Amino acid sequence: MTTTLRPTEPLQQAADGTRSRHFQVCVNSRPVGAVHLATDPSSGGAAALIHSLSIDEPDRRRGRGTVAALAAEEVARSWGCRRLEAAVPAGSEAGTALARALGYTLRNRNMAKRLGGAPPALPPGSTARAMAPDEFGDWLAAETESYVRAWTERGMTEEQARAKARHDHEKLLPRGADTEGMLISVLEHEGTRVGTLWLALQDERSFVFDVEADAAHRGRGHGRTLLLLAEAQTLAAGRGAIGLNVFAGNTPAERLYEGLGYVTTLYAYYKPLL
Repeated sequence: MTTTLRPTEPLQQAADGTRSRHFQVCVNSRPVGAVHLATDPSSGGAAALIHSLSIDEPDRRRGRGTVAALAAEEVARSWGCRRLEAAVPAGSEAGTALARALGYTLRNRNMAKRLGGAPPALPPGSTARAMAPDEFGDWLAAETESYVRAWTERGMTEEQARAKARHDHEKLLPRGADTEGMLISVLEHEGTRVGTLWLALQDERSFVFDVEADAAHRGRGHGRTLLLLAEAQTLAAGRGAIGLNVFAGNTPAERLYEGLGYVTTLYAYYKPLL
């Protein structure tokens, strides 16, 4: 039997150059599932993302998903992509097994926490304030370098990582520190600056885009305090949940988030296309 991908629509091309296409997974021309493949707008066309891959129940556990994923790699190569990415929901044992079997590497995971009750209090001596305008430029430069380093350590070239940083910051912070819905805060302890927090207020939740204890003050619990601040700001804004991203291999951060009650919702994998 032959498993192939059959397009169900013309190739979709947006004004920014991104591509997208839906396919049927077919066995001897018989539809048995579906795949949605698209390029990542932040990658400049270097990466494609498998948005979804599903196989109908009667045809599962027969290798159809494996062949469909390999066929998606060939489509991505034909688009000129050099990397393929896949998001696997937490709890999807089949998705996780498929990603590992095909040589994907875990890059990061999304975590979330439901909130309720009164906003948590910060520890004695810790206070928070909005970042001053004259602090924003230095903070953004440092945040950008950290962001670029995180992506280059996980398969991107420096050029690709810097392009992604520019794209993401232009999208998320079009008005800098004055962008609506963005809270950029400085944590102080006994009058000394010890860390920063970038929190985005979204429709029904908030999202931590960056949390950073200053290098000279790490290992003293300020990271935990910054996350308590994020929870307090989330509740004060009327949101009942908070999310964040953690890169694979950042064990201290993973332990901190798990200890505060965050649970994994999504795993993100990547694979170079040789």
